[in-house]
Amino acid sequence: MEGARAACDFLATVTPERRQREAMTLDALFREVTGWAPRLWSGGMLGYGRYDYTYASGRSGSFLATGFAPRKARLSVYILPGYTDFSAILKDLGKHKTGKSCVYINKLEDVDLDVLRRLIRAGLSDLAAQWPVHPC
Repeated sequence: MEGARAACDFLATVTPERRQREAMTLDALFREVTGWAPRLWSGGMLGYGRYDYTYASGRSGSFLATGFAPRKARLSVYILPGYTDFSAILKDLGKHKTGKSCVYINKLEDVDLDVLRRLIRAGLSDLAAQWPVHPC
């Protein structure tokens, strides 16, 4: 995990230009919803907040609480901690696909940003019910 300056430097390198604009929009949206500055995590993920976990197996660590990765092919938005079914919100989001813990968006214009805000808040609340969530 790297500092907030690294996150800003990273955003400046995102290509193509359309993806960079989308990443800047998402950065502003995540800052607004969470109240936290981003941190750059390995794999080019911008994280807002973090949580520390210890599983029953004894495995422990820290990971971003919510965030996104501006991939060339699509945006990966990390907001589904996996504890709750968010299908009621997702049905109103717009064009997307879901993975185990993320939502994939081809173009940011394909989704409703107000619904995305609701989804981010719901994901953070769900995560905080399982693990303490902290600013980075």
